[in-house]
Amino acid sequence: MSRTSQVILTNMCLIEDGNGNIVMQIRDPKRYSWSGAALPGGHIEEHEGLVESVIREVKEETGLTIRHPQLVGMKHWYTKEDVRYLVFLYRTSDFEGELRSSKEGKVRWVARKELAELNLAYDMLNLLRVFEEKTYLNSFIVNA
Repeated sequence: MSRTSQVILTNMCLIEDGNGNIVMQIRDPKRYSWSGAALPGGHIEEHEGLVESVIREVKEETGLTIRHPQLVGMKHWYTKEDVRYLVFLYRTSDFEGELRSSKEGKVRWVARKELAELNLAYDMLNLLRVFEEKTYLNSFIVNA
């Protein structure tokens, strides 16, 4: 039995402003198979640290510089090609900068109470529940 396998490493971050709003990214269905409103994040580059990668991805996609992202969970599944896919889920309210959209999609602040009105990306509601857990890593692994 081999102890090595192919793995795709990614991250996602819930950024909150302290007034009941979070940053959502509206992903273009013409460009992405996983489209709709989602939290910012992306792929972890080779030799890049986990925390450094989420800070970089958020900066690239939103213009915000985040600090002290807290790991709150993971999402895990296998692709059709049998490649393990991991998403490290972070949360922070410590940020600076001005929100700006990127080629990844339009970003904006959304009130939590308005989330149900958005066209959310597949499984985003389940992921948001992990972010909202009050116990650190209470819902550590969500299998797709």
